Amino acid sequence: MSMYPAGSMLPSEAALCAEFGVSRNTIRRAMAVLEEQGLILTIPAKGRLVLGDGKPKDDLYLYQEIARELRGQIERGELAPGTTLPSESQLRLQHGVSRSTVRQALAVLEREGLIVSEHGRGRFVRR
Repeated sequence: MSMYPAGSMLPSEAALCAEFGVSRNTIRRAMAVLEEQGLILTIPAKGRLVLGDGKPKDDLYLYQEIARELRGQIERGELAPGTTLPSESQLRLQHGVSRSTVRQALAVLEREGLIVSEHGRGRFVRR
């Protein structure tokens, strides 16, 4: 049985630092790896959710999956710098989600500095 079963929230970074005797920076790097592997999901203002099979259990967090997919396409060069991202409508149809969910995913990528929005032109992979 896992110390942190699927569906549970991980303890705070401070608690994990104390539990494992490591720095906050080490915990953050570990969390980034776990999220990249689809084992945990960071939920803004809530914490980190342990996933069972690498997929979120709640549709509420589909925006994270969409952001992860687009991030991967950017990192692999499938979406090159300067490339126009698919429209909100295209992403809605492709993923079967609401406009709000698509906008949340795109906002995550904008905050990460991976994409830029140009009013009236669309969203582009940052050059």
